[in-house]
Amino acid sequence: MDEISTGLDSATTYQIIKYLRDSTHALDGTTIISLLQPAPETYELFDDVILISEGQIVYQGPREYAADFFAAMGFRCPERKNVAVLSKKDQQQYWCQYDYPYQFVSVTKFAEAFKTFVIGKRLHDDLDRPYNRKHNHPAALSTSNYGVKRLEILKSNFQWQRLLMKRNSFIYVFKSTCGSHHNDCIFSNNNAP
Repeated sequence: MDEISTGLDSATTYQIIKYLRDSTHALDGTTIISLLQPAPETYELFDDVILISEGQIVYQGPREYAADFFAAMGFRCPERKNVAVLSKKDQQQYWCQYDYPYQFVSVTKFAEAFKTFVIGKRLHDDLDRPYNRKHNHPAALSTSNYGVKRLEILKSNFQWQRLLMKRNSFIYVFKSTCGSHHNDCIFSNNNAP
């Protein structure tokens, strides 16, 4: 789910994410949601997080260890703030190693440091091990190119196109009418020079 909070207030976003979390846990499934700067109470609903900046994974793992990773990098997240401290303008206010002068930490340095962090190492080790397909449920992987027969796909596509044509019928009528009488459908502005 991509940016499902766009245009919503934080309370509504919280309720939606809470429902999704509860249903995902009940169904023993996985839900992937991308959000920009969720409120702290919404952030707390996630089991795992992937923090991406400038196309690089800066942190991926259990939500509760993200703050530890940033603390190891010299940053502490204040109450009621997001855990990500990557932007150049915000980074200095989160600096907590007062014995050392603050120096901007690039996204690349965060990404490299994550690989040496305990969670990053564990993730790397898990990904290095080949996956044993014997543990798959037989229905988990498709054995054909498509999940349904080609005729069903064709029917679905035809119905979808028909629906789009119904929704835009005015445009099709207008185009077909104007196409045959091109000069009649030109709108002119009499006030133009």
